[in-house]
Amino acid sequence: MQRSKLPYFFLALAAVLAVSALVLLIVRPGVKPAPLPETRAPEKPAVLEPVKAPEASPNPISSPERQTIPGEPGTGHATATPEELVHQISKALETGDFATLSRLIGNKALDSQTAARLKALTASPARLLQPGGISEIGEIELNARTRWALRLDGAEPGRDRIFLDLIRDGGMWSVDKITLPPPAGQAVPKAIIADSLGVADAFLQAVLNQDFEFARAFVDPATVSDAKIAGLCILFEEGGYRMRKSKPLRSMFQRADTVGYLANVETSQGRESAQFALTMRKAPETANWRVAEINLSQLLTEYARRVAGGDVYYSPLVKNPTGGDTLALYFEFDEDSMNPRTRRQLEIVSMILKADAGKKITLSGHTDALGTEDYNNSLSARRARTVRDFLTGVGVSAAQIATIAKGASQPRRPNLTETGEDNPEGRRANRRTEIYLDF
Repeated sequence: MQRSKLPYFFLALAAVLAVSALVLLIVRPGVKPAPLPETRAPEKPAVLEPVKAPEASPNPISSPERQTIPGEPGTGHATATPEELVHQISKALETGDFATLSRLIGNKALDSQTAARLKALTASPARLLQPGGISEIGEIELNARTRWALRLDGAEPGRDRIFLDLIRDGGMWSVDKITLPPPAGQAVPKAIIADSLGVADAFLQAVLNQDFEFARAFVDPATVSDAKIAGLCILFEEGGYRMRKSKPLRSMFQRADTVGYLANVETSQGRESAQFALTMRKAPETANWRVAEINLSQLLTEYARRVAGGDVYYSPLVKNPTGGDTLALYFEFDEDSMNPRTRRQLEIVSMILKADAGKKITLSGHTDALGTEDYNNSLSARRARTVRDFLTGVGVSAAQIATIAKGASQPRRPNLTETGEDNPEGRRANRRTEIYLDF
């Protein structure tokens, strides 16, 4: 059966009509064909100017200029290091710029009463002691809270330091608390700040000043002997120690009623350093912090290395047979005369005795094992009398001193080695006069 050709006819007709319509659209009467676009060299890409980001508004914590309300301290200033913040505060204090000073400290630490006292202090610009006007006291909390002091020049002791407690938050340090000196007419407390760090600092300042009685007021007499306090005074004086400038007191541990500090000291030139441990306890009956333990082993080792040529037994502080601590003064072989170092130690002891005529001591003379018993008894008696005569010569009453001769009967170290040979180092530690503080 033959297919119809009609559909093909209609398809061809539609194609012709479509082509005709296209030609009419392109070529219209009176209308010129659109010109072809010109061929141009490619343009260089435009150079865009960098767009500056809008400046961030100053952080109200890290920019004191942000605080514009007169007379109000604002939110305080924060810096990356405590030293930077303390130096900015000291500068504002010395220039009498209370507005900047209050903004640096912030209203967290400045109540109205403290702000009024601080403003009065800056009315006539304060001067800081030079050198030493800025000092770090120590850590309240390890790497989180620290205490600094500004020492005022010309102020009386007890009213010469402004304390700044700084706190770290998000890597920045700001003022958490400020403690001003007691106002005129108000009694000065033994410790301006009565927390554990404040008491530890007051105790060490008394030792540095060779003030035995003041230092004694901060210890628990049941656990810290008078000999240990006197021995620490001797170590500081004779060793030429001072508290280290950086982190002098480092926090070791903190409990509700017990706190431990590592005291860092250095020689006056800063070339040698040593340390010892202080344990502070809160007395349950008074809730006052006191020095409960002093571990001097590391300090004594460093002292012996520097002063006694490495002989760790040549120590000014020894254990006595009845328990407790005793001061020891050493003599050369077969001698009963004192060297300059021994005299300086006795000057410190004399200050303790002259401050209180009721205090008494016992001087116990000792020798090494060389020589006869009679000779050693006589020599040990002369050594004890030498010490007594020096003390009475500088003003100590003879009624405060008792002497006793022990000869070679109580050696501190063996006079012979394990093989029976002579032990010079042991004998050196045995040639001594021990001072028992009977108070």
